[in-house]
Amino acid sequence: MTRTTLTNMCMIYDKENNKVLVLDRIKSWKGISFPGGKVEDGESLIDSTIREIKEETGLTISNLEACGIIYLYNDETGEKYFVFNYRTEDFSGTLLDRTDEGRIFWVDTEELPKLNFAEGMKERLPMFLEKQYSEGFGIWNEQGSSQFKWQ
Repeated sequence: MTRTTLTNMCMIYDKENNKVLVLDRIKSWKGISFPGGKVEDGESLIDSTIREIKEETGLTISNLEACGIIYLYNDETGEKYFVFNYRTEDFSGTLLDRTDEGRIFWVDTEELPKLNFAEGMKERLPMFLEKQYSEGFGIWNEQGSSQFKWQ
């Protein structure tokens, strides 16, 4: 049976201050990314994103806008890995300083390109910030990742 993993990621944008919330991951996929996580069985994509953001940041988000899908395929094992990407400007609550996933902080959008991103995250920024792509597709295996195809 082929294994398929569903995950989510959400860019939270503070329009008033031109900042986005980032997570400096220390467990898996180390480096700067937007918060998110796995979709649990029986959970909708939106509900999973809202839950993961609450767990990782302390914030409650709403009015999520879909901004693209990342699809990774392992050509050796047949494993499929999907990341459903969202953005929102609607959030409330008290921001946590850190969780077991890493440190959480706001960064000016102009400073984003200078950060130490998790592998492949920098290439995803146009999907979130510019609505430039709706899909990213790549193949990976034990030798590494192939070049992404963006569309």
